[in-house]
Amino acid sequence: MNKIIFGILLLAGIYACTTEPSLQPEELTPIVHTLYTDSVELFVEYKPLIVGEISKFAAHFTVLGDNFTALEDATITVSLIMGKSGIRNSIDTCSSPGIFRLALEPKKAGIATLIFDVKTKNFSEKFVINNVQVFSNTEEALKNPAVEATGDITYLKEQAWKVEFANEPVEKKSFTNVIKTSGQLLSAQGDEMVVVAKASGIVLFSNQSLIQGSPIQKGQTIMSVSGEDLSEFNLNSEYKQAKSNLEKTKADFERASKLIEEKIITQKDFLQAKLAYEHAENSFRTLSRNYSKNGKSSLSPMDGFIKNLLVQEGQYVEVGSPLATVSKNKRLVVQAMLSQNYFDQLGLITSANFTSGSNTNELYNTKALNGSLPIIGKSSSSNAPFVTITFEIDNIGKMIPGSVIEVYLKSSPIADALVIPVSSLVEEQGMFYVYVQTGGESFEKREVTLGANDGEFVQVLKGVEENERVVTKGAYQIKLSTASGALPAHGHEH
Repeated sequence: MNKIIFGILLLAGIYACTTEPSLQPEELTPIVHTLYTDSVELFVEYKPLIVGEISKFAAHFTVLGDNFTALEDATITVSLIMGKSGIRNSIDTCSSPGIFRLALEPKKAGIATLIFDVKTKNFSEKFVINNVQVFSNTEEALKNPAVEATGDITYLKEQAWKVEFANEPVEKKSFTNVIKTSGQLLSAQGDEMVVVAKASGIVLFSNQSLIQGSPIQKGQTIMSVSGEDLSEFNLNSEYKQAKSNLEKTKADFERASKLIEEKIITQKDFLQAKLAYEHAENSFRTLSRNYSKNGKSSLSPMDGFIKNLLVQEGQYVEVGSPLATVSKNKRLVVQAMLSQNYFDQLGLITSANFTSGSNTNELYNTKALNGSLPIIGKSSSSNAPFVTITFEIDNIGKMIPGSVIEVYLKSSPIADALVIPVSSLVEEQGMFYVYVQTGGESFEKREVTLGANDGEFVQVLKGVEENERVVTKGAYQIKLSTASGALPAHGHEH
């Protein structure tokens, strides 16, 4: 019995020894690189290169522009150069949009150069990564672990390619102090004219489809004023009377011309007949100008459009009453109101940015719109302690006179200012943040201290450094992805 128990215990000990968990091999940390050219970004991941082992590369290529997109139609070649020899691998199809998977099997250890060549129908690019270590074995690679990209936020390329996304390097450049104020868009002098009634009477529209905004040509009839059926100021009666008077005075003048030759009448009587005829002719010419059976016509003084209709059809108007406003809408005036707190900077203002009406996403610049130099008011009053600053600009068709605008007046220069696009900013409880790209898929959220803001760019006093890349489009998508914690399947092969 004791022998049996001993045997059972011995077998249990052997089983325990054979089923004891073995130590897992230590994982190699992937190596990542992020490089840029003017047109393409390369983000590549791969395990450390080891002699005799196949190294797989997950190369992510992004086409740069206003909106970053995945590169799809291209031939990618990866080369590993060591001394005068090397190996390479090419592929002309992507495993998924933007991701090209390549592989190399190093033949010897040492320091090498890794090169990625990109060829498309439209451009060719080359990415060179120097001082790449090829290890003789795994143990050596484990003794020299790769440095992982810093940044506590992961936002995959697959996410960025599905939304509007872009980033830009932080640059130092010439900037200006900016005074933000309000203003208004107005029609330029000579760019707008009022059409008035040429006679008293009832208004008749020349076209029943005439509305505000209707295009109009110079000399085209806008409205007519008729005196028909009116007991007073009857234009038709006045026209007939003027015509009859012209005919009578003309006959009298012709008769007097013959009589003066025969010296039957005096010179005084002849001159009176001549004066009466000239006066009647002038009155009839004035009355008959633009006259028709519909009444006295009011014509457009220029090509443009109907900005305002100031009367309704059938309304009675007096001679000289405004009927409509015609505008060319080719030149506009940006009028800004500047507080007395900035009066000492009046002489420094050279140009301005502004947003048009409710479309605050569209920013305009007075210089780009062929703007004039600012005309600065010379006085203010106690009731309105502001001075007006006006710029005359071209209207590119997107701006409406009368719109209330936000104006960014540019004044004294700032040398070597660190600036980023305003679109980079994310506001939270009155504080401003940006997302800095620290690696291909690594980001860091940073609070920034801001300086001058011209509506397009903003000066950064603290929070980022020159040449760091900040997200200019898609910052809120990164914020939402970190809040939800949901990421798509990574799918990168090492």
